This record gives sequence, structure tokens and C-alpha cells, in this order.
Amino acid sequence: MTNLSAKTGRTQTAGGRESSTKLPKMTQIETLCNGKWLRLMKRGRWEYAERTNPGGGVMIIAVTDADDLLFVEQPRPAIECMTIEMPAGLVGDVLEHADEDAVAAAHRELIEETGYRAGRIDFLMAGPTSAGMSNEILAFVLARDLVRVESGGGDDTEEIIVHEVPRRSAASWLLARMREGYSIDPKMFAGLYMLENSALFMR
Repeated sequence: MTNLSAKTGRTQTAGGRESSTKLPKMTQIETLCNGKWLRLMKRGRWEYAERTNPGGGVMIIAVTDADDLLFVEQPRPAIECMTIEMPAGLVGDVLEHADEDAVAAAHRELIEETGYRAGRIDFLMAGPTSAGMSNEILAFVLARDLVRVESGGGDDTEEIIVHEVPRRSAASWLLARMREGYSIDPKMFAGLYMLENSALFMR
């Protein structure tokens, strides 16, 4: 049995011995391409995408007082398809929010995308979105005590439609949209699991 510390990157074994979970450092790092939000890197023979903002991203599991979940529908150019996702955004991606944490970013993004302000947001966990392709770390948070304060829909570059879906039928609703041709973010099902087991993540 092992216990991983996300802060130290070390594993405590059942026998009490500590071992590092981080790979040995490779000194040969090359930047292949720089973009505004992403850069393409090469470490040894491994190519991967790196976020230019150091804070990663945040996904918001948002539950209304009526026990509805907030989902967002929007076009995603990378896959040329309409997607359904949980509200989400980047942490510290603009200068005026450079020092924010995941919870602060979630408060901001939730209002921007859905028009709802959360009275309470709790951090659940963080981990890699695609460890073989990117260094991006995504935090999951739980937002409650929601009040509608704006229309939502995202910023001027976004075309977001907000769906309020009863919690009890959320999984079947998502599967129905998948059959209709929408791209469904698999992390949403992880979010549903975290919602049902939130006490485990907030110990």
C-alpha cells in the first residue's frame, strides 16, 4: 500500500520507506513552438504541450438549490464539434488574475459562463488531464449555494449555452446527448462520481 503526496511527489510505502514518484530530470529540454496559450516542448525524445499559464485549469461541479447541475454547451474548434462540459476555465491566465488559485478562478469562471454566483466553492482534487501529452493540471471544485446574477454565455469569444439538468438524471441526459452527436467530456462522469462521494475528497 502506498500514499502519494501531491505536494512532495514522494510515496510512503507500507514498510515506511520513502521513494520519489518523480522521473529523473532530463537536462535536454527544447521549445519547439510558442503560442499565446500553449507551447510545444521536447524533453529527451518526449514531445508534449505545456500551458503558458502556471495555474492550470479548473472544472466546476455546480449544483443549484433545486438539485440541478449546470452544464455548458459550446463549439470546440480543435475537434470541430459541439461539446457538453461542466463549466471550466484557466487559472491565472490574464494579468489581473495572475495570482489567483483554483477556487478564485472558479468563482470568476462560473459567473462568466453560467451567470450564477456561488456562495460556497470547495476544492476536491487536482490531477493531470492527459499525462502523456500535456503538463496541464486540472482542479475539480464543488460549487453550491448558487444565485443567478447575470445572463452568462461566456466572454466575447465564446458561444455558450447553459443547461440545467436534474442531478438524478444527469448521466442518462449526457448519454442521450452523446447519441445525438455531441462530444461529451469524459471528465464529466468523474465529476458526477466526485459529487456523489464529495465527503471522501473533502476529508
